[in-house]
Amino acid sequence: MTPQPNPEVGAAVKAADRAHVFHSWSAQELIDPLAVAGAQGSYFWDYDGRRYLDLTSGLVYTNVGYQHPKVVAAIQEQAARMTTFAPAFAVEARSEAARLIAERTPGDLDKIFFTNGGADAVEHAVRMARLHTGRPKVLSAYRSYHGGTQQAVNLTGDPRRWASDSGTAGVVHFWAPFLYRSRFYAETEEQECARALEHLETTIVFEGPSTVAAIVLETIPGTAGIMVPPAGYLAGVRELCDKYGIVFVLDEVMAGFGRTGTWFAADLYDVVPDLMTFAKGVNSGYVPLGGVAVSGAIAETFARRPYPGGLTYSGHPLACAAAVATINVMAEEGVVEHAARLGASVVGPGLRELAERHPCVGDVRGVGMFWALELVRNRETREPLVPYNATGEANAPMAAFTAAAKEAGVWPFVNMNRTHVVPPCNTGEAELKEGLAALDAALSVADDYVE
Repeated sequence: MTPQPNPEVGAAVKAADRAHVFHSWSAQELIDPLAVAGAQGSYFWDYDGRRYLDLTSGLVYTNVGYQHPKVVAAIQEQAARMTTFAPAFAVEARSEAARLIAERTPGDLDKIFFTNGGADAVEHAVRMARLHTGRPKVLSAYRSYHGGTQQAVNLTGDPRRWASDSGTAGVVHFWAPFLYRSRFYAETEEQECARALEHLETTIVFEGPSTVAAIVLETIPGTAGIMVPPAGYLAGVRELCDKYGIVFVLDEVMAGFGRTGTWFAADLYDVVPDLMTFAKGVNSGYVPLGGVAVSGAIAETFARRPYPGGLTYSGHPLACAAAVATINVMAEEGVVEHAARLGASVVGPGLRELAERHPCVGDVRGVGMFWALELVRNRETREPLVPYNATGEANAPMAAFTAAAKEAGVWPFVNMNRTHVVPPCNTGEAELKEGLAALDAALSVADDYVE
């Protein structure tokens, strides 16, 4: 579709937004949200007719792109048949969505508890773990994000937690492996893995194993930096959980449903958690939906004991119909395999080539359609391009890079000193190369800040 300029309508949309919409994670008077006129596939456009390749996939959820006709049709058909129904009943769209998800989850994660999104999926996974074990504490990693609700944001291991952390959520944080900025003075991935596991076990022992209900990890951390874990780490965490009777929770809200070139990132590591959260890509974000995939052992805990939790819109028919259509589209069109293939042949090599040309790029990491560039002032010292949690003038280099990317025609996903490359999983090869060329131009601006 060719965008048609309509600046008068755009101005009215923007004015209403500024007058009445309270935006998340923002100082309300300091933001300038773009008025979006439409979206299709891997692109969206504004009311001035300017088109952007979306390297953010919305918020890492449009795994089959915007306005996929089969998913749109499924929502329309479901709306004509049954727009909504209470969660206590068996409804075709809900049952079929649960079946299709359970077919793809690892191991015996065959029971699906539906939520409205990823944060409340994490909330319920933690509740299940605590009730299953009778223990209060939950361990999670620094450099992580698990959602904006109370328990989820306290599990989060970055500055988004700070304003809400009263120290009463029963959460203990630990360091997960990340060789580029190792907390363990490691020189190899093997050392980083071994030392991170030793650190985690020490944390468990000193916190008291009988007090720890769960360890919650993003299989591959998302907005915190797409830090792919070293071989053996997740298997090692699984062993520690088994050793101490701890529930292992994997957060696949971002990494799931094809993002990593597999249905779930856990498939890359041949590891099966006790609980797994999902959302976002399950239906490409077309209608809010999330959930918890529950193992047989934990499901048995609530076989004759009521689970004390629920949501009015759990398994909403429109959301579930979108999930059914999305999963079927991904299977029929080979979207998961496409993400794996182009991640390995186009995105990964292209980003590494950019790193060779641009001194501001300190590290390239990722898999499938899930990548990040770490931007630095100095490659030798690995000094970040901007300080941790930088704002205002301190964040000027990242702001300049972001503006340059948009000017070049791509919408980047930036967080602190990183830019993420997370396009829709079915983005075409030509479109990806277009995006890499735009990043090339924007990184030249960031290079000006290199010492």
